[in-house]
Amino acid sequence: MDRLATFKTIAAQASCGELTFPANVEASVRLQQALMDPDCHADVATRLIQADPLLAARTVAIANSVAYNRSGTEISGVRSAVQRLGVRTLQSLVAAVIVRQIGSRATDPVVREHMQRLWEHTAHTAALAQVIARRVTHVDPDTALFAGIVHEVGGFYLLSRAEDYPGILDGEPEEWTDHGEIEIGRGVLAKLVVPESVMAAVESMWGGMRALPPEDLGDTLLLADDLAPVPSPLHTRPGTITPAAARTIDFAIGDGTFDAILRESADEVESLYAVLML
Repeated sequence: MDRLATFKTIAAQASCGELTFPANVEASVRLQQALMDPDCHADVATRLIQADPLLAARTVAIANSVAYNRSGTEISGVRSAVQRLGVRTLQSLVAAVIVRQIGSRATDPVVREHMQRLWEHTAHTAALAQVIARRVTHVDPDTALFAGIVHEVGGFYLLSRAEDYPGILDGEPEEWTDHGEIEIGRGVLAKLVVPESVMAAVESMWGGMRALPPEDLGDTLLLADDLAPVPSPLHTRPGTITPAAARTIDFAIGDGTFDAILRESADEVESLYAVLML
């Protein structure tokens, strides 16, 4: 098959909003839109989350994670979890559900393995982005978490179509980076009603340029992506370094160092990653 022609076909469909999703994705997108309504208060969010047993369980789990349970007080109810997390974090949880649902129809073992590795990479990136945002760049941590969760959504969509286009996973990784990722990614992000600030941060990743020390949401996302111990199975971004090399990055942060912050935050990152992998 002509892999580049297939990328162009899928990209053209994505740019026109002609995306093929499982039925459960559409329901989750409606839930996401409801949570993004400025008038969506905690009581409304609680009812929406309680209607989905899996999402309700994840909400309680993340509320009890080290990243969000700083007092050490464990909670067991959805209402208390919603109050602790806030609607913004709930948007990230729903986004995580949507991203995983996109690939839920895959049956081919190779595709499923790619899906699993891509989600591991995504979960690591999102957890790291949240900590880097809160402790280093001081951009909104909830937005950074959300951006980390959706930053590879175009890749998930590509994998979800792999069984319709045999051979699409063959070839060089740069072909996906150069000819498919941007157009397909934009289309899927638009379909999922991703905020413009997050869209801009993800687009900055596609260029592969970041500042050190990191300054904005795009830099936060790129550094987290570099540090993720599981690399994306689809590509290596321009300028990306190996996770091992990324872990040698260090710079001054106030009276401390970036390396020290990562070591101090290791439990938070691991706890958040574990919840996202549920």
